[in-house]
Amino acid sequence: MRSVRMRILATLLVLAGVGVGGWQMLPSQEDNGKTITVGTTDAVTALDPAGAYDAGSWALFSNVFQSLLTFDPGGTAPVPDAAQSCDFVGSALTTYRCTLRQGLTFPSGRSMTAEDVKYSFDRVKAIKSEVGPVSLLSTLRSVDASGLTVTFHLSSPDATFPFKVATGAGSIVDSHKYPKDRLRTGPGADGTGPYVLTSYQKNKKAVLTPNGHYKGAEKSAARPVDLLYYTNPDALEKAWKAKDVDVATRQLPPKVLSGLSPSDPDQRLSESESSETRNLYLNTRAGSPLHSVLVRRAMAWLINREQLAATVYEGTVDPLYSLIPTGITGHTTSFFDAYPKPDAKAAQALLSEAGVKVPVRFTYGYAVNRGSSQEEAEAIKKQLEASGLFKVTLKGYEWTDFQEHWATGKLDAYAVGWVADYPDPDTFGAPLVGTDGTMNTGYSSRAVDRLIQDSQQFADRGDAASDFSALQQDIARDVPVIPLWQGKEYVLSTEDVGGSQYLDDGTGVFRLWSLDWI
Repeated sequence: MRSVRMRILATLLVLAGVGVGGWQMLPSQEDNGKTITVGTTDAVTALDPAGAYDAGSWALFSNVFQSLLTFDPGGTAPVPDAAQSCDFVGSALTTYRCTLRQGLTFPSGRSMTAEDVKYSFDRVKAIKSEVGPVSLLSTLRSVDASGLTVTFHLSSPDATFPFKVATGAGSIVDSHKYPKDRLRTGPGADGTGPYVLTSYQKNKKAVLTPNGHYKGAEKSAARPVDLLYYTNPDALEKAWKAKDVDVATRQLPPKVLSGLSPSDPDQRLSESESSETRNLYLNTRAGSPLHSVLVRRAMAWLINREQLAATVYEGTVDPLYSLIPTGITGHTTSFFDAYPKPDAKAAQALLSEAGVKVPVRFTYGYAVNRGSSQEEAEAIKKQLEASGLFKVTLKGYEWTDFQEHWATGKLDAYAVGWVADYPDPDTFGAPLVGTDGTMNTGYSSRAVDRLIQDSQQFADRGDAASDFSALQQDIARDVPVIPLWQGKEYVLSTEDVGGSQYLDDGTGVFRLWSLDWI
């Protein structure tokens, strides 16, 4: 999610100074009501679900709003949340129907109805925010509502539609509080999730209070939570060392993560495999210095992923050689097969064939204070320029400005992390490389679009593997994107906080309600 969100993950829990039974200890009476503070560097783009499609915003949404469906911890199939039940009608995979739970109420006290669900999906489609999740609803033609029943009509068979309903794109808002044709502004949010957002300061703090009226798939929130936002990993590390936060996640600096010790008695570390990826996106539009596929292939010959992983990220990420990461249905090594190792001569031959003047000059945009994005940009610049074939100008932007620049096609090249939306390879298809996808590279391929649509027809997702394999070969040939690395999930907590191992398991849900004092 920007940011399948992930596969079922095996979690390594490092329990320092206590036995496993310590995780099950009951909280003492004096801890009742005590706030747990969670620190992160993920930024929130907007509080309105129609205007945000990023990991930081969706992490907050999954606590404040409900979708019809959600994911159990480590789950690979959506389960009912605001819905009592959901199923496709018939075998055509073009009609999907849900029945709401009874007794769901918004903070105002008004009961949620199917009309609120219809309203929420309709406004995402109507607003079409450049940085919103409308691309996820590309197969949604219309929505009907009656009482507690909502029916979705799809333009083509889409077995992945339930997965999309379970994401932040499916967040249900109060139709009396959100304008139907524009984004809501201000620091408020009105949902029916496990928490109520009682206070919000942009880029600083979200104060979350357990919602006593919550009814859904998750357990009720045990503790109030302050979600603290830090400008960069170094600031988060400083807050952790100062004991300003009880839990630190996404992301501490690589040098800190690589040096964490299992023997430290004052902390617990949860480390898990992840399908979070990071790609270098290239502007393929006419007029862009990277318009020629030969120029983009030349770039692919010069990227050294192993060096990036080892130096910039201190070995806390793994090199990635395809659009779909390791462990996800359909994963291949298409970029390794096509460009097995950095080769300046192969790159030079392609540029000569393209007839372009060398060095090829272009601008590389990156988000400032977002992980190691600047160090990564500098390393990629160095790799490309070492060949003498490219000249790269780096330009940093604040996160929201960065999103707007790539969403409007103003950048030649830009690297973005992708926190997968749901546990299916489809999340690495249409949003990233489909026509009108959220990454907005200008790339459009009938063959790729057809493979994406064909893959959505299989109710048994394993049957879609051959389509995704072919898609990755096409992407390695056309190079609208160059895969860089696949990440891991790290959650660090003090020894008296339990449940942090469930906080972020890669299913697209940020489970603040799993945290408790022990």
